[in-house]
Amino acid sequence: MIRVGILGIGFMGMTHFKAWKSVKGAKVTAVFTRDEKKLRGDWRGVKGNFGGAGGVQKLAGIDRHHKIGEMLSNPNVDLIDICLPTHMHREVAVAAFHAGKDVLVEKPLALTLPDADVMIAAAKETKHQLMVAHVLRFFPAYAEAADIVNSKQYGKVLGVHLKRVISRPDWVKNAKFDAVSQSGGPALDLHIHDTDFIHHLIGVPQTVRSTGFSEKNGAVTYLSTQYIYEDKFKNCAITAQSGAVAMPTIRFENGFDIYLEKATLRFNNIVTGEQLWIYEQDKKRAYRPKRKEAFVAQLQHVSDCLTEGKPSKLISAENARDALSVCLKEIQSVKSGRVVRI
Repeated sequence: MIRVGILGIGFMGMTHFKAWKSVKGAKVTAVFTRDEKKLRGDWRGVKGNFGGAGGVQKLAGIDRHHKIGEMLSNPNVDLIDICLPTHMHREVAVAAFHAGKDVLVEKPLALTLPDADVMIAAAKETKHQLMVAHVLRFFPAYAEAADIVNSKQYGKVLGVHLKRVISRPDWVKNAKFDAVSQSGGPALDLHIHDTDFIHHLIGVPQTVRSTGFSEKNGAVTYLSTQYIYEDKFKNCAITAQSGAVAMPTIRFENGFDIYLEKATLRFNNIVTGEQLWIYEQDKKRAYRPKRKEAFVAQLQHVSDCLTEGKPSKLISAENARDALSVCLKEIQSVKSGRVVRI
């Protein structure tokens, strides 16, 4: 049984806590938060830009910590699930490895490549696993689309466009969502989902061309990127748009259009709901992929990797570093107005 300690009870910490309940071979044995109300199980004020609030959780039998160090030294914890602000990832992850723990860390892996490299090196040095919660790979429509593309049943890829746009709900004011020094801003914290999925689907591009706009604090709030390949995908049009610019009546929109030689795959959580549409030459059809809920599927993968002692190929730290590298180049492209090589 993998014993899990969750560091941070914000939106992601709450989401992970609920998902771990459905994971075989693992259980939450400890939580950390400095909020006394949350330590009592009152999570009604915890919410994000999708899903409901945290509600009231029963924490009987779960160790509750006020200090991060207490969690890291807890012998009743095998895996540290880091759901803290991104600027804290490096320090806490490295400490967790040296405390003898494996680590799952929320995306982005870090704010900078040097920080990411320190985390990866510490995991290797201590012989512990470091996985990064790039959950989009597990969302049913995205996972199904990736399988369809990889199967080549509809021929080669001609083009891909991804979209991820949110409004600015009240919770971000307190979550430091726009603080570049803490989250990297929307272009990193939000957009990295789609950058990582493009890597999963197509591979890492050689250059990027991005346009968008920045806030006074340097945060790129919205951007549109063209991913340029010099290999077998050099004649493909691969693009994405992302940002926190929508009106409050939209809240959260994400989706994709994938153009193949013999079919078009389409998903949009607002337009098509949770259904994936497949348009063929003479027909179209919609269906709900029969897969586990994304966060449960992701955490089950984490549990299985640790139980079997095998590194993850889906959410490895190396994959996450690639996504971070490209996102940072996209931000650079927005600010410089130039094409940037990865």
